[in-house]
Amino acid sequence: MRPRYWHYWVGLLLGVALFPVLRGLHLPAMFDWRTFGAAYWVMTVQSIFLAVILISVSGRAILGSLIERYRREPLRIILLLLYFSVLLWAFSWLTAVVLTVNTVAIVEFHERRERKLRQAAGAVLLPALYVFAGFLLVFAYNDIIVSFRFGFAYDATFNAMDKWIFHGSSISDLSHWAVRTYPVSFFRFLEFIYFGMFPQIGAAMILVALSDGRTRALQFVGTILTSYYLALIIFYIWPAQGPYAICPNHFSRFPVSLQSYNIQKTLIPHALALWHHQAIPRISTDYFIAFPCMHIVQPLIVIWFLRRWRRMVVALALYDVLIVVSVLVLEMHYVIDVIVGLLVAGLAIAITGGPLRESPANPGPAEMLG
Repeated sequence: MRPRYWHYWVGLLLGVALFPVLRGLHLPAMFDWRTFGAAYWVMTVQSIFLAVILISVSGRAILGSLIERYRREPLRIILLLLYFSVLLWAFSWLTAVVLTVNTVAIVEFHERRERKLRQAAGAVLLPALYVFAGFLLVFAYNDIIVSFRFGFAYDATFNAMDKWIFHGSSISDLSHWAVRTYPVSFFRFLEFIYFGMFPQIGAAMILVALSDGRTRALQFVGTILTSYYLALIIFYIWPAQGPYAICPNHFSRFPVSLQSYNIQKTLIPHALALWHHQAIPRISTDYFIAFPCMHIVQPLIVIWFLRRWRRMVVALALYDVLIVVSVLVLEMHYVIDVIVGLLVAGLAIAITGGPLRESPANPGPAEMLG
């Protein structure tokens, strides 16, 4: 019953209550497994790739030894080029690069650690299943809250707070200025930064599992889920969906070709449909919570658990500064969402993310693969 284990009990309670609550609110007791499965698969591939990048950032010896191995065995280069060519024929160049890097990393890990590959997979698998189950609960209760709490109730309040902070201007004003000033490619770059936040969770989970073991990885996932459970409570009390939801000119000025445009335009009617108790086919990946900003919460938790690897933390911190810019310019969040996100991250870490019993020697990034 220690606080660091509360996330298990909260998740169990939410899981037991889920289907009765869904039935009571006449919501479908069914998930969109195809969408969730596809999203989880993409996140898995991206997470492995990011983990490899972060290890390379912190452990240059790995990359050097890998190059030396391929130099000594040129047949590996030929096979790798053939493999990459097939992937390039079947997918886009970016997907081919990511899958090739992931494959090389897994093969290299297997060859360096030999019999420990199965042990490493076991350390990662349970936390990976736990985070998937936890996110199913979050998406479900996110829909539940919107079905009996008006999802836009505090948008005007938070917008007024932002205007006070900016002396009369708003996040929408900032976004509209950016639309007039910068090309669409600038917004595509911000979208890349925005969506690139999600693999940080998977990458950190992999790195923590490989270096500290399954228990610490479960603690990391528990801290992430604790922050989401706190976000659900806050969203229930102060529901808000983001600046785009109350900006009268957003969809006439915002670039139509952006993925975020389509997401925003979809979320508003979906939230209203839940509020008006219209039938929906299944629980899907709609996410309505703007307050607090989880795009700030999750990277801070990632940095906390990876904090002993300074180069990783510096690289992630630089990236996360751009995330703050992206969530504001894309009109996803108010400034107050970001501020409260800092507090939620700190509270989740204080509850769940404290140190467990440390192993005698924690390996550095360069030792993870051998």
